[in-house]
Amino acid sequence: MTAVGQAARLALGTASALGLARFAYGLLVPAMRDDLRWTLAEAGAVSTANGLGYLLGAVATAAVVRRWGTAAAFRWGMVITAVALAGTAVSHVFVVMLAIRVLAGASGAVVFIAGGVIAARLATRAGSSMPITVYFAGTGLGIVLSGATIPGLGEHWQAAWGGMGAAAGLATLICWRAASIDEERQTGDVGRARVRPLWRLAVVYFLFAAGYITYITFLSVYLADRHAPTVQVALTWTVLGAGVVVAPALWSRPVTRWRGMRALAVVLGVLAGGAALALLSPSSVVVIASAVAYGMTFMAVPAAVTAHIRTAVPPADWTATLAAFTILFATGQTVGPWLAGILADHTSTAATLAWTAALCAVAALLAAVPPRTPAPPELDAEIR
Repeated sequence: MTAVGQAARLALGTASALGLARFAYGLLVPAMRDDLRWTLAEAGAVSTANGLGYLLGAVATAAVVRRWGTAAAFRWGMVITAVALAGTAVSHVFVVMLAIRVLAGASGAVVFIAGGVIAARLATRAGSSMPITVYFAGTGLGIVLSGATIPGLGEHWQAAWGGMGAAAGLATLICWRAASIDEERQTGDVGRARVRPLWRLAVVYFLFAAGYITYITFLSVYLADRHAPTVQVALTWTVLGAGVVVAPALWSRPVTRWRGMRALAVVLGVLAGGAALALLSPSSVVVIASAVAYGMTFMAVPAAVTAHIRTAVPPADWTATLAAFTILFATGQTVGPWLAGILADHTSTAATLAWTAALCAVAALLAAVPPRTPAPPELDAEIR
């Protein structure tokens, strides 16, 4: 199996852990809000619960990998994610639903980090960042699947969660062997987290996490409040996911070739512009253009961050550093939807899209600032 081919099968991990377990919730918010009589703050709290679970999973991942190895962490994280997805359909009790969403977030973080480490090693073997971008692009498959099916289910949100659980279970079987790596190099010491030397990258990643998540969480609500037809919602979500799938072709070369955080700054700038575009008009053409720009960029950010870490820290420290950055990422995802939901309750749902545009624009400006001192060439050469 080639490195890119293995990464493509591994990408079913992000399809399940993010595309289904994380982002498909945004499609279900209108139906669940109406059926369960939620406020937007409560809807945001459910997303926040998933983000909290993601944070807990990110904290625990290093210990999980140390005890059971990277491949096992990825595989069993996938199993738990599938069970949690199916479990979301069984209860109308708000507290129980919050607990299940916490579990889905925790297992999703383990999948995300463990798969990212495997993809980084595949990238080293291939001499290219393509396996990394392909791995993260798998998120788009989950978004496309949910976009093509969930809107047609109307009010039957329980059936949607059950179907996603079945799809995640199938994905687990398909990508099980793709997680196979040299476990002798993965078990034992997971290294040391190198966050302080990459503090600016860490701040950028946190701002992105707190900002990007509100767009995809509340986009369907924004469209529903403007009486968008079901066909438009489904088409918007599907082209958003398709944008994620084609992102590797667009960003793999810049992520691999451009030094520093130039590629990250450009991606974040396009992302901020795409989110702001939807605020100009609720027309289908404008909203779809916004979704395309968003889809082609938002998963390129974790790919660019992972690629930067791969070239900035020793391989022995990849797991610990990626886990530390995922903790920052999860923290941002946790507070973002809740705060944006409160803001939207006092203004309008358009505030959630403005939130994404503003925070990602600030992150892009910070990423564009050139570093004061370049990375030591001998370290860069050693890692490459």
